[in-house]
Amino acid sequence: MTTITSTGLVLPAAELGPENPLPPLVRTEPAASVVNAGELPADLAANLSYGRLDTVLPYRLQDGYGRERTEQRLPALVLENDLLRATVLPGLGGRLHSLLDKETGRDLVYRNPVFQPANLALRDAWFAGGVEWNLGSTGHTTLTCAPMFAAEAAGPGGEPVLRLWEWERTRDLPYQLDFWLPEGSRQLFVGVRIRNPHTHDVPVYWWSNTAVAQTAGTRVLAPADQAWHYGYSGRLDLVDVTGDLTYPARATAAADYFFEVGGPPWIAAVDADGHGLGQASTARLRGRKLFVWGESAGGRRWQDWLAPGTGGYLEIQAGLARTQLEHLRLPAGASWDWLESYGPVAADPAIVHGPDWPAALASVAGLPAAGELDRRWREWRATADAAPGELLAAGSGWGALETRRMLVELPGTPFPDSSLDAAQQPWLDLLDGVAPRAEPAAEPPDTLVNRHWTELIEAVPDEGWLTWYHRGIARWAAGDRDGAAAAWHRSAEAEPNGWAWRNLAVAQDDPVRAAEYYRRALDLLPKLAPLALEAIAAQLAAGDPGTARELLEPWPVEGRFALLRARISLALGDLDEAREVYERGFTVPGIREGETTLSDVWHAISPGPLPAEYDFRMKTGGGAG
Repeated sequence: MTTITSTGLVLPAAELGPENPLPPLVRTEPAASVVNAGELPADLAANLSYGRLDTVLPYRLQDGYGRERTEQRLPALVLENDLLRATVLPGLGGRLHSLLDKETGRDLVYRNPVFQPANLALRDAWFAGGVEWNLGSTGHTTLTCAPMFAAEAAGPGGEPVLRLWEWERTRDLPYQLDFWLPEGSRQLFVGVRIRNPHTHDVPVYWWSNTAVAQTAGTRVLAPADQAWHYGYSGRLDLVDVTGDLTYPARATAAADYFFEVGGPPWIAAVDADGHGLGQASTARLRGRKLFVWGESAGGRRWQDWLAPGTGGYLEIQAGLARTQLEHLRLPAGASWDWLESYGPVAADPAIVHGPDWPAALASVAGLPAAGELDRRWREWRATADAAPGELLAAGSGWGALETRRMLVELPGTPFPDSSLDAAQQPWLDLLDGVAPRAEPAAEPPDTLVNRHWTELIEAVPDEGWLTWYHRGIARWAAGDRDGAAAAWHRSAEAEPNGWAWRNLAVAQDDPVRAAEYYRRALDLLPKLAPLALEAIAAQLAAGDPGTARELLEPWPVEGRFALLRARISLALGDLDEAREVYERGFTVPGIREGETTLSDVWHAISPGPLPAEYDFRMKTGGGAG
């Protein structure tokens, strides 16, 4: 019998913390680019140039977390039959946290024993383990640390399906995940549907990222003889799938390998004894990828940073395109769906670890039989519109706001009015022609930037600071940089406010002028830590470490403020003080994947080897997108 139950997952967890109120006008890292696009197949090159996101607006960054963990109870939903138990975290992007094989007691996915955010996602906060569902753009989804709606729905044959759904705001797309575990099945099925309710095409991106434990003997298998390799050099190169490539523990550095899959798409990871996890899907989810952290000091440091003291893991992934650098075109009014399966696989270790690659692939047993996934897919899609029951978890109010504006209904994924809250109220008011109002010292509400809301905010008859502030952000998101700057100047003129001056600082090409604007912003918002971090860094960029030191003075020498103190000391020529900061010790919770500031400053102030706790270097590898 298949059951769905609500429970709590108790584990050491860091607080996610508050969102950053400063709008992310630029990405914290440049959007991935390929320097050799002219050498690639025409369709691949076209997909690389289409649909890139240069900002995660209208979302805000989630960078308020720390590294202190206390035992907490995270909401969890459990779907199980007599063979498998799947644990899903609806408050964290619907992450499949665990998939337990009840016969063997083995968890088929890498189950992280802690919840520890780190700076790897599009909005910053990301955590390792399980299966992550990525919709949006190249990188870890904006919803990876955000809540989703969840409810039980009637699946094929009346069996229970655990349904999760939300509205992804960078693309304005609703989507759903249906977790289906038929009675007696050794496969967890996940039906995915993305709908475009608009009258225009939308760039779409999807990757299901599965973490599995890495041992010395772990081998990854996919039906491919070649793979596209992407690294920090910016090149995308087609390489042969060799033995060493398929053994992640042999990788010396982080790497991305996108397999050129032939035939029905699947990927598996097995240990030295031939046991492991297999993931398969219907044909629409064509891409398959292997990501490894590598055995460099930086790669090992990252794994311990994300999952302290638990050993290594790798990721096997599945996506709509061949690579994660591509976006596909979802036509107006269209809906795409597919079915994935996750379950135990086994193989003769002598064959699966042998030199004969075709024989190794053929030895993998436990994947769905030929035609089974297509049959199950047809059965599931017949129930995808079934109305869900009582909510087991609540998502955001943005889907309700958008469906109210559009006057549309989405069968199977209702966005209830009860989800609307204070975040959506200014925009509900705008639908009625009422301009936004707020005190300039107060944190502004989120700015919606799609063309419909942009037209409304531009048309509302109001000259207040907040209206001009929102107009500037919407213009910036649309690529109108001059219009954005003009709006923020009007905002600051209407009423002095640090929010507009900060945005003007980001928009300013001249580092000296940018530093000046940041000082104006900080004068008006002196207690806003994210603004202080940006303002201090801007003084350094303008070649003014003296002013940077003055601005740093009120803040504790910890986290990124400590790193800034070391940078300021270096710029002032005080190497002893800079070394003292490192020797005293500090931790930057939001160190970015690929960021080398910690090591760069160290090598500028000390001839000695970089201490292991500051080594996050990954320059020779790929990324964990």
